[in-house]
Amino acid sequence: MNKNLVLLFFTAFVLSNCAFAKAQQSDSLQLRKIYDAALTQGHSYQWLDYLSNQIGSRLSGSSGAEKAVAWTKAQLDSIGLDKVWLQPVMVPKWVRGTPEFAYIETGIGETTQVPICALGGSVATPNGGIKAGVVEVMGIKELQALGEEKVKGKIVFFNRPMQDELIETFRAYGGCVDQRYAGAMEAAKLGAVGVVVRSVTHSIDDYPHTGSMSYGDLPANKRIPAAAISTKGANLLSTLLALNPDTKFAYSMFCKNYPDVQSYNVIGEITGSEYPNRYMVVGGHLDSWDLGDGSHDDGAGVVQSMEVLRLMKVIGYKPKHSIRVVLFMNEENGLRGGRAYAESVKRKNEKHVFALESDAGGFTPRGFSFDSDDRNFNQVLSWKPLFAPYLIHYFAQGGSGADIGPLKDVSEGVVLAGLRPDSQRYFDHHHAANDTFDAVNKRELELGAATMTSLIYMMDNYIVKPARLIQGPIKD
Repeated sequence: MNKNLVLLFFTAFVLSNCAFAKAQQSDSLQLRKIYDAALTQGHSYQWLDYLSNQIGSRLSGSSGAEKAVAWTKAQLDSIGLDKVWLQPVMVPKWVRGTPEFAYIETGIGETTQVPICALGGSVATPNGGIKAGVVEVMGIKELQALGEEKVKGKIVFFNRPMQDELIETFRAYGGCVDQRYAGAMEAAKLGAVGVVVRSVTHSIDDYPHTGSMSYGDLPANKRIPAAAISTKGANLLSTLLALNPDTKFAYSMFCKNYPDVQSYNVIGEITGSEYPNRYMVVGGHLDSWDLGDGSHDDGAGVVQSMEVLRLMKVIGYKPKHSIRVVLFMNEENGLRGGRAYAESVKRKNEKHVFALESDAGGFTPRGFSFDSDDRNFNQVLSWKPLFAPYLIHYFAQGGSGADIGPLKDVSEGVVLAGLRPDSQRYFDHHHAANDTFDAVNKRELELGAATMTSLIYMMDNYIVKPARLIQGPIKD
């Protein structure tokens, strides 16, 4: 009896390993097909060319955003998806207006012009602009420690740079972006007349980098104009203040906030062959800031996400789950699109099991970060040998993406992930006029699309369902 049991267990073990090896071989071949198709038959680069060079910037509420909605829907219609539709969402409308102007008063009758841009959502300067003395600080806490006496009537200059020693550039960004977002609100509380913020980039150049900012609950008559200054301009201003603390700064901005307008998320779907009512999402944000054409942020993520579904069609893969591409509107200055999609999921009681976002540029893919339960993350780690031939090595627990984040609140157990390309050059272009098509490499963009498609394929076949979905039959 004991010998028979040993033989039985041994046979089962061998068969199990054979099945596992066969499955891995099949998956390996499928990933190879995906990468081959992306690199030899890809559409992502030509799509990005049109989105960037023919449509251009796509700030929420702008004509560019409206054109992008119509064009991306038409492209999704053309690749033969099962469903394509627009999801209405109300978005803010902010217009930059006439280009900004700024200078440092270096002496009596002597000025040096420096590049600035208004932060998104800022109010304009009064007619004739603002000229005042400057208080330089390295952050909000330092500002608050100065108190009203030293700040009132002054322009506050936030000059904390990104930390160059941090290898993960998104950590460096997160370490100083608070002064851009909340600096004007805090300075206004102490009587400042304006705010100038060092651009959030490692580069030392003449490009000012815009971005979102907030006044919180400050009344309209207490709000002060907020601008970003280029890093070269910031270094010059800091040097001149060290030489002469009475140095004056002057700037003019002409931006304006308008009432909300209607826009849309663009959604396409391949309906699942086995689980049509369980959804996986891949997406990026369709809007962009208005200085460049938004090629890296986030045109790359948009076309890569579209390409995921197209590649599935090209290789003849029929997903088990329903796979949706969602092109979110208004990530940059409101996250309205991401919230609208999540609200729709909650209202329809849709089961979302996985979502992947690309919003870190179109550079060489390195891997993914996951907001996941341990079971699914351990499953992902077992796939590393399949991704190794494509030099995809980074698999870590962490954040995912801003637009898919709200799904956590409406889909219990949903696994979230973000594509992680090499990030060393991303903030050279982020929110600046040099975020343009010529800064994107065709092969890197295509490799990102292939890597995303490969992860969706693996998740479609092997995702571990949340307990609430496996404790009984599911009617799909």
